[in-house]
Amino acid sequence: MTRLFLLDYGAGNVRSLANSLTALGYEFEWIKSVDDFHKADKLIFPGVGAFGGAMETLQKSGLTAPLRGYINSGKPYFGICIGMQVLFASSTENPEIEGLGIIPTPIEKFDPLPDRPVPHMGWNGVQFVDEENKDREASQTGLSEDLNYYFVHSYRAAYDPSPSNPSSSWAHSVTQYGQALFLATVRKGNVFACQFHPEKSGPAGLQLLKAWLDAPISAVNASGPVQNPTKPLLPKPRDGFTKRIIACLDVRSNDAGDLVVTKGDQYQVREKAPSSSDTTQVSTSGAVRNLGKPLDLTTRYYTEGADEICMLNITSFRSSPLSDQPMLAMTSAACARIHVPLTIGGGIRDLEEPDGTKQSALEVAGAYFRAGADKVSIGGDAVTAVEQLLERKAKGGRALTGLTSIETIARPYGSQAVVVSIDPLKKYVDESWEFGPVPPEDELIHAETALSPLPSEKGTSKKWTYLCTMHGGRTVRALTALQLARGVEELGAGELLVNCIDRDGQGNGYDLDLLLQIRRNVNIPVVASSGAGAPQHFVDVFEKTGVESALAAGIFHRSQVDISDVKAALEAAGIPVRKV
Repeated sequence: MTRLFLLDYGAGNVRSLANSLTALGYEFEWIKSVDDFHKADKLIFPGVGAFGGAMETLQKSGLTAPLRGYINSGKPYFGICIGMQVLFASSTENPEIEGLGIIPTPIEKFDPLPDRPVPHMGWNGVQFVDEENKDREASQTGLSEDLNYYFVHSYRAAYDPSPSNPSSSWAHSVTQYGQALFLATVRKGNVFACQFHPEKSGPAGLQLLKAWLDAPISAVNASGPVQNPTKPLLPKPRDGFTKRIIACLDVRSNDAGDLVVTKGDQYQVREKAPSSSDTTQVSTSGAVRNLGKPLDLTTRYYTEGADEICMLNITSFRSSPLSDQPMLAMTSAACARIHVPLTIGGGIRDLEEPDGTKQSALEVAGAYFRAGADKVSIGGDAVTAVEQLLERKAKGGRALTGLTSIETIARPYGSQAVVVSIDPLKKYVDESWEFGPVPPEDELIHAETALSPLPSEKGTSKKWTYLCTMHGGRTVRALTALQLARGVEELGAGELLVNCIDRDGQGNGYDLDLLLQIRRNVNIPVVASSGAGAPQHFVDVFEKTGVESALAAGIFHRSQVDISDVKAALEAAGIPVRKV
C-alpha cells in the first residue's frame, strides 16, 4: 500500500488540501518527525505565505535536509504554491534566505503592470511548454489547457526558455498575466509542482490531484525531463485571466441561536411589519431575516459555479470569535464541501474574550485558517488602523508599526490572505462640511464628470465624497474611502472588498463612480459589492471600472438571478469567465 504524507510547515491553510484528498478517497499521514520522510512513498508540500517564513520554519524544525534528501531520493514529490517556490535557489521576497536550490534560479516579484494588480489573484489558464507533446503531458498530469486554475501570489518564477537558463529544463507549463509569462508548473523526474492551488481549483484541480495520486511510483521517471521547445512561447494578445463571481453569505445567529444566512437593506436584517393592505402575509416583524442555512447555500453556490465564497459573521460573536464554535465548525464543514477559495470575516482583530483572555488578530485569523478559510476579511479595525497611520504621518512619525491586524496577519500568511472590507457612505460636501476641511480634489468626484451621475445633479457643481463607516454603517468617520483604500494597501492588505451602503439591497447596480475611483488609485485587486440586481450589472461593473471581481448576495439567495445567468451575460459581452 502506497503511503502518502503531507508536510505542514505551520503557516498556511493545509486543511483544504486534506479535505480534497479525503473527497477523492485517499488516506494520508502528516509528517511529524524526520523519520517520517523515510516512511513516505509520496509526499505533498502545500502552503501559502512568505518564502522566508516557510524556509525559516523548515530550518528551525530540522526539516530542510530531510526534505532535500527525500526529493533527491527519486520518490514522488508534489509541491503546491510555496511548495513549488522553495524548490528554487532564492526569492526576492526574502533575499537573505536560501531556498532548497533544487532549481538553481530565483523567484522574483511581478513587475508593475498597468492593468494587472498584484497579487495575481484569481483564475487563469495554462499553456504547455512542449506543444508537440502536450497531449501526452495532459494525459500523464491531468493538466488541461482548456480549464482554469486558481492562483494567488505576488512572486513568480519567470519563464526563460533559453538553453543557458538552468531552470528551462524544468519548465512544464506557463501562465500569462498581462504580458508576463511565468511558470505555472515544473516537472522533472520525480518532481512535479504548481504555482496555483489545485485544492482550490474546483473539478479541474481535483482532476490534477487524482492523476498524480493514481500514477504508479514506477512511472514517475517515465517521461524524463521536459524538452526545450524549438519555438519558445510568446505572450498572447490577451491573457487567460478571468473575472471572478463571488457569492457572499451574511451569517448570524437568529433569536433561537441558530446560524442563518440573512440579508438587509442598508444593513437592516430584521423583518419589517407587512403593509396594512396586505392581509395575506404572516407577520414576522422583528425577526432576523432567514434566507437559508449557510452550509446548504455554500454547497449550492459551489455547484452552480461560484468562483469564490465569502462568509461574513455580521453580528453574533463578534466580540468573541474564538468562542464562536458554531462559526468555526461552519467554516470547517463548508471547506470540506467546496473546492474554491473561502473568505471569512467578522471580529478579526485584537480582542479580549468574555473571560478576560486576550487574543490577537493573528490568533483569531489563525483559528479560521486552520478551520479551512483561505482569506480573512477585516472591517472596522482597518478604519482605525488607517486613521492612526495618517495621524503618524502628519506628525512626521514612522508610517508602519508592524502591530496592526493587517500587518501581523500578512507577515506569516502573505498579503493575499488579508481582505479589507470598506463600507463607504456617499456624502455631499460644501464649505461648511461638518467633518472639517473639504478633502483634496483628487479624492472627490464631480457630478459633471462622474460615470453615472444622478439625473438631478447633471449640470450642477455639486461635489461628493465617500466617507468610511464602522459598525454596519452606524458610525461615520472623517476618513474617505480612497484614503482608507490607499492606507490599507500600504499596511499590506492584498485585496479590497468595496461595499456602498447607499446601494446595499437596492438592486439598481453597483456604484460605478466609487469603484472606478478606487480601482484607479490602488494596485491590489478590487471586489465590487452592493447593488447587483441583474446580470447586466455585472457586465457594467467589469466594463466600466476594470475591477477584478464582483460579489452578490440577496439576488443569489432568493434565486432572482443564477450564477450561470451572470456568466452567460459576461461571455456574451466578451468578458472572460471560468467555465465549470
